[in-house]
This record gives sequence, C-alpha cells and structure tokens, in this order.
Amino acid sequence: MTAIGNFRPAGLAALAAAAVLALAACSQTPSGQAEPSQSASVAATQSSLTASPSPSASPHTSATVGAVVAGFPQQLLPLMTGASVVSSSFDKASAPATAALVGTVTAPTASVVDFYTKALEGQGFKAVPGDKVGGVASKDFVRGDNETVNLSVVEAAGVSTFTIGANVAAESAK
Repeated sequence: MTAIGNFRPAGLAALAAAAVLALAACSQTPSGQAEPSQSASVAATQSSLTASPSPSASPHTSATVGAVVAGFPQQLLPLMTGASVVSSSFDKASAPATAALVGTVTAPTASVVDFYTKALEGQGFKAVPGDKVGGVASKDFVRGDNETVNLSVVEAAGVSTFTIGANVAAESAK
C-alpha cells in the first residue's frame, strides 16, 4: 500500500467535515432555494453541528463543526494553544481508527508545523522527508508499519488554517 493510500479514511473524514462546513454556510430562503449565509463563519464557530456520515464513511464516524467531536483522541492530536476548531471527526471502530481536525490559529505556518512535529515525535512518530505538496506546507509522520498522520497548513492574512488527520491502531486513539 502506498503512503497516499494510508490517508484515505482520514481524507474521507476531512472531506465529510468540509462538506458539513459548506452546508453550514447556506441557509434556506422562503422560496426554498439555498442562499449563502452572511455570517456563516460566525455561525460555524458559535454552534456545534453533528453531521450524518457520508455514504462512503463508516457508520461509526461522527463529525462536528465548531468543536472537538465526542471521544476525539486529544492526547494523540492535541489542539494547539490559541487555536480554534473549525471541524473534527472520529471513527474508533474502523481499522485503522481515523481522526481528523481542522483548526485556525493566529500563528505562522512554521509554528504550527513545529508544534505538531514535537507533539507527534513525543509519541513515537517519525517525520517523513518532505515539507510541501505544491505550495502547501504538508508533513507526514509514521509510527510502526501502519500508523500515519498528515498535517497540512495554509496561511493567509496572519491566520494559519491546518488540517491534521490520523490513521492509527484503535488502542492509540485515546
């Protein structure tokens, strides 16, 4: 299996979380047509919505917008100090267990990468060579033969938006 194949479940979880975000950004007009909400980003951070899993997701996947989903492995993937959660998802029942977190923080990309590199290396993960995919900061980590984590960070106007996804043994998802 390739390294890209290892990230598929977390990628699906992140995709599901992104879809929930997109849905949260719309509201219905009286005629029933979707209309972009003027305060979608404010609403997403002020309320927590639980998403139904996508047809391709495990039936045990849960996703939440604006908060850390119940049961999320915060020891494995801690929230960086000062960061806000955009969305999160978790499926401990799948093999491997999958967890994904999207957040924002007023910090440079290098600080986000440094924080998560230290957090993951402290848990026995090793960084894979390479720091970018195209123009996006992206770092992969492995532990053992089948546990993987990917971190991607995009910075704009002094705010870094990061996505971190993990595929780990169920006992590691604590």
